[in-house]
Amino acid sequence: MKDNGFPLAGVLGYPISQSKSPKLHNYWLSKYKIQGFYVPFSVPTDKLKKTLSSLVHLGFKGVNITIPHKTTVLSFADSITDRASLIGAANTLYFSGNGKIHADNTDGHGFIQNILDTYPDYDFYDKIALIYGAGGSARAIASSLISNGIKEVRISNRTRSKAQIISENLGAKVSVIDWRSAPENLKQADLIINTTSMGMVGQPEFSQPISRASKSALVVDIVYNPLQTDLIKQANSLNLKTVTGIGMLINQAIPGFEHWFQKTPEIEKDLKEYLLNADSR
Repeated sequence: MKDNGFPLAGVLGYPISQSKSPKLHNYWLSKYKIQGFYVPFSVPTDKLKKTLSSLVHLGFKGVNITIPHKTTVLSFADSITDRASLIGAANTLYFSGNGKIHADNTDGHGFIQNILDTYPDYDFYDKIALIYGAGGSARAIASSLISNGIKEVRISNRTRSKAQIISENLGAKVSVIDWRSAPENLKQADLIINTTSMGMVGQPEFSQPISRASKSALVVDIVYNPLQTDLIKQANSLNLKTVTGIGMLINQAIPGFEHWFQKTPEIEKDLKEYLLNADSR
């Protein structure tokens, strides 16, 4: 494993042009005057294993992993944290000095911390969450909600079988509801969470009405481009509390940056605005 004299890290995805991770990490590198680099790599699935091996050899400290590699990358890891194993996906890899690859998942941490940054006194205990979507983010968020004392997680996805797999993996606190019957569950939901791509730039609008939501519900959208998504706009029109997605992006990035660059970054007001105005993620 090569020693470059300065830390190297990056992000792997396909495509990668939409990723704001380079803007985020390089903002912190500049702010703290760290001599290091964070580089985006567009890597198709059939080149993932070879690319990881090359980056380890080149002396990289680790990488973030984004769509579509979060699940596939586990098969190339030498060790996997309990939470990444439970979730079945990784978004952060650490490369050790002996060339080993260690996989972790910080998505759930980023989600929880984003809520607490917005509402510091928020208590997850004994609450019911309704999650739209059944991908890797939904799995990570459901797992973290359970760890934080949630009473029940209800998952609604167009393809029911994908939601069923999460329920089977995470246990009795996770149930599956049909996509069409999701509105009937809104009244009981304390947390309403969108983990789908609906509402994202270039994607279909968020198609689920939330007019039946409880007046005390907290609505969270992990989509941040645009920041004011269809779901967030619906929630605002109903005078519901909301949390947007940009804070999750920032918080999920902190553990990796700490490990690779040996510095704990702070979240500043200007940072969110900088990322939202950035040309790429």
